[in-house]
Amino acid sequence: MATEKYLKLQEFSTEDLANELAETQSQYKKLKFDHAIKGLENPLMLREMRRDIARLKTESRRREISEMNAEQLSKRTKIRSRRKNK
Repeated sequence: MATEKYLKLQEFSTEDLANELAETQSQYKKLKFDHAIKGLENPLMLREMRRDIARLKTESRRREISEMNAEQLSKRTKIRSRRKNK
């Protein structure tokens, strides 16, 4: 079952997704710095931010792959099969 955050990301445009990713990454860096200096009231926020960044990157990559043409997809498949054989 899809999570609410995942469904929300589906509605974003590609440009909004990139902006949200950049904004979330800068917030994460700021929180990480604040945590190192004075500590956070809820350090689990860092984990949530990391997971949100991963969700954003995953959605971005999924869209990138869906926009690939057949030639690019075939190259990608060859690369993936070589990785499996190692």
